[in-house]
Amino acid sequence: MNTIVLTGGGTAGHVTPHIALIPSLKENGWDIRYIGSFQGIEKELITKEGIPYYGIASGKLRRYLSVQNLKDPFKVIKGFFDAYKILKKLKPKVVFSKGGYVTVPVVLAANTLRIPVVLHESDITPGLANKIAMKGAKIICVNFEETLRYVGDKGILTGSPIRKALFEGCAEKGNQLCSFKAQRPVLLMMGGSLGSVKINNTLRKALPVLTKTFNVIHICGKGNVDDSLRELEGYKQFEYVGKELPDLFAMTDLMLSRAGANALSEIVALNIPSLLVPLSQAASRGDQLLNANAMKSKGYCEILIEEELNEETLIERLNLLHKNKLKYKNAMQQATQIKAIDKIINILNKYR
Repeated sequence: MNTIVLTGGGTAGHVTPHIALIPSLKENGWDIRYIGSFQGIEKELITKEGIPYYGIASGKLRRYLSVQNLKDPFKVIKGFFDAYKILKKLKPKVVFSKGGYVTVPVVLAANTLRIPVVLHESDITPGLANKIAMKGAKIICVNFEETLRYVGDKGILTGSPIRKALFEGCAEKGNQLCSFKAQRPVLLMMGGSLGSVKINNTLRKALPVLTKTFNVIHICGKGNVDDSLRELEGYKQFEYVGKELPDLFAMTDLMLSRAGANALSEIVALNIPSLLVPLSQAASRGDQLLNANAMKSKGYCEILIEEELNEETLIERLNLLHKNKLKYKNAMQQATQIKAIDKIINILNKYR
């Protein structure tokens, strides 16, 4: 039995590349299993795909002081023994890890059992989980060419897997879903699976002006729908979008987005001009700023740093982006299109 264990979690960005790979893994005869946390977003997303799911204890890897830092090492240790038992039973040929704190005990258990591990790093600089896991990995797949200098001889530029369904959307279905009455350019805002309070609030303040020019689709994150705006013409909000996302992408002219690596890969592949508002260094390890700057240096997007984000700057930058949208589309169309799924599948198939 050619069993492969996938692992990754904490955010949707650590799961969606797995989902993109699953159809090709099945076509190549892999028996797919998934190890994640008991209650993380990965459990909901993966069980929808019909993949057997195994939960383990997990402790968050924090870069700041917290009382939880005293408890979480014990959770990681328990997670290691949980993962060890699962892997020993499943006997996979290989573990493919996408990152996130839940992956650390899985990768360490795989190393102990001498199961090959292949990592994938989406950001320019490796996250803490992948930094810990790198020493025991056979291969480190990376999304950005700039990342190769951080991962040594194990690094291979593959790009990030993108779901084929994203290229198969229908703009007419998207319009039916949103029920926009006027024909205007469509602005799509995505702030990540949990949403972004600051971008959500700023966008809503700007709606009286923006909806004169754009139809606005707002994916605002779980629990962030504003009921007072449900009937506003030219504005449609969603907590989270699943199978409908390709249809929304198909009708989108511009995007307002955070700068998570997987979202950026999708934006470039779909040639959508974007205004990026990366998480500030104060609120993250700075990976989104690096991601966004790499995109801007290639001419793919514009950046509005969070400290400068307000109603006026948002309107100004979006109007400028719209005015020059062909410039960004042309730059992205000329980009080298890496067939990430094929490259990663070829790597994993070596361990069958």
